[in-house]
Amino acid sequence: MKTKKAIYYFFMYLPFMVALALLQYLPDKIPAHYGFDHQVTRWGSKYEALLLPIATLLMGYFLLAMAKLAAKQEIHGKNNERTILIGGILVLILFNVLSGYSLYTAFNKVENLLSVPLDINQLIFSITGVLMIIVGNIMPKLRMNSIVGLRTHWSMKNEVVWKKCQRIGGISFIVGGIIIIGVCLALKGTPCLLSVLGILMILIVIDVFFTYRIAKKN
Repeated sequence: MKTKKAIYYFFMYLPFMVALALLQYLPDKIPAHYGFDHQVTRWGSKYEALLLPIATLLMGYFLLAMAKLAAKQEIHGKNNERTILIGGILVLILFNVLSGYSLYTAFNKVENLLSVPLDINQLIFSITGVLMIIVGNIMPKLRMNSIVGLRTHWSMKNEVVWKKCQRIGGISFIVGGIIIIGVCLALKGTPCLLSVLGILMILIVIDVFFTYRIAKKN
């Protein structure tokens, strides 16, 4: 657990420390917002480069709070806390990548994101797909709680239903993650974004439906 927490805190603070160290080298004006056409819509102060790293810190502390709450609802062991820490590390890695991408566009004063070799949607959702596959593998280990997992009115019926629902949720996450990675390899830009959002909506509907069916059978 200590090793996981050390890794967690490393990725939690890394973007802020890097951004702070590089702040003096950034241009005074940097791209602060891009439109759907991938063009800069607003230029801002270089200090805005700290916003995403600060958001990473806030997300890190939020997930730590969720881990503690989930741990309190587990009578024996620290399975829930351990699982949330692993998921949290993956989320923080995603934020680290976004922060690095943001610093790159700031340093180079990128006016058109299409000029960047790696498409931002492909980058974000490819990592999201990997995250879903890993989370899908650890979901069945979650003990019943009201914080994390595939939680619906039906999945919280009892321990037996909960375990079956987490198994189904884990499978759907793994399959969904693989499909999303495939989409990211085939599409970029807005088509990639819309396709991934469509896949996630379908997965939500399927998972909720299965929690209902499992609860009815048990």
